[in-house]
Amino acid sequence: MPSIFSHIADLILAKPGTLSKIILVLMVISLFGLSMVSMSTGNENYLRASSPEGILNNHYSDKFQKDSVILLIESGDSTSPSLLQYIDSIEKPILNLQYISSISSISDVVKSLNNQVIPASSGEMKNVMSKVPESAIQLYTPTGMLNLVQINLESGLALEKRKAAISNLQNFLDSTNTPPGVSIKITGTAAFKQQMEVEMGKSLGVLIMAAMILMVIIMGLLFGYVNHRFIPVFIVAAGLLFSFGFIGLSGMKISLAVISAFPVIIGLGIDYAIQFHSRLEEEARNNPLPEAIKTTITKTGPAVLYAMLATCMGFIAMFLSPIPMMQGFGLVSIIGVVTCYITSLIGIPLIAILINYKAKGHGVSKFGTVVDHSLSKTAIFIAKRPVPILLIVLLLAIIGLQLDPMIPVDTNEKAFVPPDMPAKANLDKVTRNIGSTDSVPILIRGSDVMTINTMKWMKEFIDFEQKSKTKIIRSSSILDYLVAYNNGVLPKTQSELEQVLDRIPENIKETYVRGNNEALFEFYTVKLETQSKSDLKKNIEGDLRLYPPPPGIQANITGDFGLFTLLVDYIIESKEPITYAGFILVVLFLALVYRNIYAITPIVPIFAIVGWNAVAMYVMGITYNPMTACLGSMTIGVAAEYTILVMERYIEEREKTDNVIEALQSSVSRIGSAIMVSGFATFFGFSALILSTFPIISNFGLTTIIAVLFSLIGAIVVMPAILAFIDQVIHGVEEIEEGIVPHHLHPQK
Repeated sequence: MPSIFSHIADLILAKPGTLSKIILVLMVISLFGLSMVSMSTGNENYLRASSPEGILNNHYSDKFQKDSVILLIESGDSTSPSLLQYIDSIEKPILNLQYISSISSISDVVKSLNNQVIPASSGEMKNVMSKVPESAIQLYTPTGMLNLVQINLESGLALEKRKAAISNLQNFLDSTNTPPGVSIKITGTAAFKQQMEVEMGKSLGVLIMAAMILMVIIMGLLFGYVNHRFIPVFIVAAGLLFSFGFIGLSGMKISLAVISAFPVIIGLGIDYAIQFHSRLEEEARNNPLPEAIKTTITKTGPAVLYAMLATCMGFIAMFLSPIPMMQGFGLVSIIGVVTCYITSLIGIPLIAILINYKAKGHGVSKFGTVVDHSLSKTAIFIAKRPVPILLIVLLLAIIGLQLDPMIPVDTNEKAFVPPDMPAKANLDKVTRNIGSTDSVPILIRGSDVMTINTMKWMKEFIDFEQKSKTKIIRSSSILDYLVAYNNGVLPKTQSELEQVLDRIPENIKETYVRGNNEALFEFYTVKLETQSKSDLKKNIEGDLRLYPPPPGIQANITGDFGLFTLLVDYIIESKEPITYAGFILVVLFLALVYRNIYAITPIVPIFAIVGWNAVAMYVMGITYNPMTACLGSMTIGVAAEYTILVMERYIEEREKTDNVIEALQSSVSRIGSAIMVSGFATFFGFSALILSTFPIISNFGLTTIIAVLFSLIGAIVVMPAILAFIDQVIHGVEEIEEGIVPHHLHPQK
């Protein structure tokens, strides 16, 4: 390993001009890749498309749900003839708009029950409305002042086409003569996704800008003991550009989770740059610049590499998650930290050569002097009392592990987005009027589902669920229309069933039936929290096993209800294995690299920090979601970096002295300022996440800055304690208290 870094140092010293040109070319390529970055808001972020649940969900979305737009129409009377005539008049022009596949409203149902005309008087309208199925009334006119028009877009539209479809629709509505006292707003899943993607783009820019501004402020305030203190900010900006370029060129899409990865990358990247810059400053004070550069690369290069790779172990553990957005967060984080490490390793020495770097000198920073002195005294105090400190630390961690299962899980996507987003605000208005907009769709599949036996089973099952489940307030299915179009009774024979089906309008029928092989019925519930939804899903699935459909027919819960309740199980079942996997990977990595007992020392503070995180989340009322579920493995990665840097410098100092206390004091004082500055820089870099308008990101930001704060405590407080304790175990308490260890017992790398 040292020879590799020595060659890198020789290359940088020999050909700085050539390397500079190569880097400029890579920057231009990265700018091109940056322009290709795109957003993703689909269900593929939560569910693997190749899994059985993902296949079913995608099939349901393509055939039944689609990307939908809802026209939210408010008026004094939702069934007035003039309003329904207006709705009827706009349906055909809307259907002719680009990317619109179908449209349905109460006017379609009314016309089909009244010889294809809208009643001209209120009396006629009242008579026709008495024949309309209750499910249609709930779907299209849930209140006397609210009317909903369902518009389906073509499947699989890209962001730009979806924006164009919604924009064209809005322009058309603006051009129509809306009846007096009527207001129309656009909402629905398509509008929700489109606005969400726009907000994600804005949020990404704000977060990155905020993180960079905070980096500049922190460098200005705390990194004054080096010359050219803002070099790390430039290095991180370059690393971020390279990361974006790679992501864009590789075709990866940015989800909510991936947005959160960029401030994390900035926070960790600034740490690597500070470590290299700080060591360069230290070496340049007493040595010529070429020698200082070579020492920095050969000494700090491997140490930061080990810390970076240990951090990646935590991110690699996220690939055990069944949730794609967590895997995406881990992958982008790995790409980012590796890129930032390479950029720091090459960039800082290269800049030093190009500007003929001069060290600022000894004793010029009061901050550095105060920090070094304080950390030295703290290290000595801790090193002489390791056992009581470790007992307190581990007790808090164990309490956290006991509290962790009590932290609730929340997977409600609508709670993830900005509360003032127009499409969400309009959906909330619908929810306030009609209860939950989340239906429980049950997809029926088989060789022939449109049989009398299947319809009878469907009716019996729906009636049973509505009677036995107080949380279910109504249902919707083809049965409602079979009754409405058959004089108020369900058909009794197969031929009668087929005749009634022929009378039902095609745009209504396709909402519930696709050919003879698929049908859909839905339950609507009161507004439920995530855990209540999960419990209801399990109860319905249990009833489907007790009262199965006819032979050859399958019935499965799907849609967003099935997806987001499944996420609860995914999070509960995977967060602990992911954390354990992170521990195991870090332990194996450290054992492989160091091959001595000191390799286990970072595990103790890492374990403690994971436990402390749980205490903080429980006390602050923070829930687990698809983002915070990865906190354990991410914390392992972040904490590993600081603890390994302390351990690495301790081992280096132990090779110079037989005095354990002196080695601890020297290692903490020499690296303490850099760790404190990089720790605060990482802290404030992560804190940019709190500024996000997306609650899921801001909550994740809060948990991550707590994790960074705990990681600093772990490195500065717990590491000296565990290092001293290990020495006590190996060499005896008396020798450690005297600070002396025989030279032949020094750890060997």
